[in-house]
Amino acid sequence: MSLLSVENLNVGFRQDGQLVQAVRGVSFTLAKGETLALVGESGSGKSVTALSTVSLLGDTAQVTGSVRYAGQEMIGAPEARLQKIRGNDISFIFQEPMTSLNPLHTIEAQITESLALHQGLSGPAARARVLDLLDKVGIRDAESRLAAYPHQLSGGQRQRIMIAMALANGPDLLIADEPTTALDVTIQAQILDLLAELKRSEGLSLLFITHDLTIVQRIADRVCVMQGGQIVEQGPTPEIFANPQHPYTQKLLAAHATGVPDPVAPDAAEVLRCEHLRVWFPITSGFLRRTTGHVKAVNDTSLSVRAGETLGVVGESGSGKTTLALAILRLVQSSGKVCLDGKDLSTLPKSALRPLRRDMQVVFQDPFGSLSPRMTAEAIIAEGLGVHGVDPGRNRRDMVGAIMEEVGLDPATMHRYPHEFSGGQKQRIAIARAMILRPRLVVLDEPTSALDMTVQVQIVDLLRDLQRRHGLAYVFISHDLRVVRALSHQVMVMQNGDVIEHGPAEALFANPQKDYTKALLTAAFGNPL
Repeated sequence: MSLLSVENLNVGFRQDGQLVQAVRGVSFTLAKGETLALVGESGSGKSVTALSTVSLLGDTAQVTGSVRYAGQEMIGAPEARLQKIRGNDISFIFQEPMTSLNPLHTIEAQITESLALHQGLSGPAARARVLDLLDKVGIRDAESRLAAYPHQLSGGQRQRIMIAMALANGPDLLIADEPTTALDVTIQAQILDLLAELKRSEGLSLLFITHDLTIVQRIADRVCVMQGGQIVEQGPTPEIFANPQHPYTQKLLAAHATGVPDPVAPDAAEVLRCEHLRVWFPITSGFLRRTTGHVKAVNDTSLSVRAGETLGVVGESGSGKTTLALAILRLVQSSGKVCLDGKDLSTLPKSALRPLRRDMQVVFQDPFGSLSPRMTAEAIIAEGLGVHGVDPGRNRRDMVGAIMEEVGLDPATMHRYPHEFSGGQKQRIAIARAMILRPRLVVLDEPTSALDMTVQVQIVDLLRDLQRRHGLAYVFISHDLRVVRALSHQVMVMQNGDVIEHGPAEALFANPQKDYTKALLTAAFGNPL
């Protein structure tokens, strides 16, 4: 008998008096000890399907069909029965632990809360169980972490805490909704290995939701591919990967950033040069706030980027990648030289630096957070024109329309607000905002990590095309080494603020010299290159 059986599941949401269908006719089964992956792009219905299993969709949802857990019908079940099953028999791990964990409570308090609610444990018995869980999910020196708050832990540690909370009451079914999307490749590999080990040791069934087929191939026994709220193909993982039948599955499997950037012209001018750049943040203590030490975010870094060239900067969270970018943009205090087109920016006062900022633009990781929800696409893209007074004689709307066309957006949508665009379209708006100023240097800080795989490929192609047409210099920060490989001419590997390896991309990927670089490549590609 299946542990979980979903038959003809339909889910709609009431919006403005109309029923918007999110899931249509979904059916699948999950056996005990099995891992089933729900795969598809954003909006395909994966998370809605998962939340339907324990009726967590809210009052606006209209659900029909059947969801049976261990033979019990979940749709329309009494709330008392659902509350007993939620977090006890079926547990969830969500994508972003910082939004799932309470920032005001310690790690011990948050895990203990679940134990008290479902098992009535408290005091020394609860603490012993918490320590056992933390040890099980690989938290080192667990006792010293009990009093820590979420912000005091790394991304990987926070996700391990989420897994510990999910395991607290010995569930039979673990539902993991994009649990590794926001993590570095090495941490991602560790979390996947941990889930696989827990599945074996605890006898868990796993419903794994993701848009990354590379992960699916590594962890899943069977796959359900979702598009537009429907399952378009399902079957054993090896079979789906070897012989996909549906065009959408074929499209997903082919969605990897490939190719290499165009060669840099031999006479290309140097756009950016950094010499002995260093960013140390002081640690102060005492009443007089004396400096007692430093957080060494970036140490003695030198680099150069020419017109039409991309420098890829890779490393785990905390390695100094983003701090390096902020120092290049003169947004944090640093020592050493930063030269743009031969001008030493480190010696310029703020008033002299401001006119040069139009030549240095940045595109951030999260298009959802970097665009103002109260501004139209036109206002967002044109904002820099007003700040920098670029081409005051030209019609601003015409300029916005032209750059929207260039980045693949319909100018007729410029009156819309960010929530009316998809994730990929939002990132195109962010790119248009940077490109309308015709910069010389663009810093790209994880611009594809929040996007579906097919959209990632589109954005990589767009960035390559813009670089080709305008001779742009890119500093491309990412933990996705596949994207770095497709975009970069040279690659710089950072660890704990130090540049440990730096060289031509082709040589570095083919023959990494440092153990840390080899570990990154192994985590990303499955084996040393």
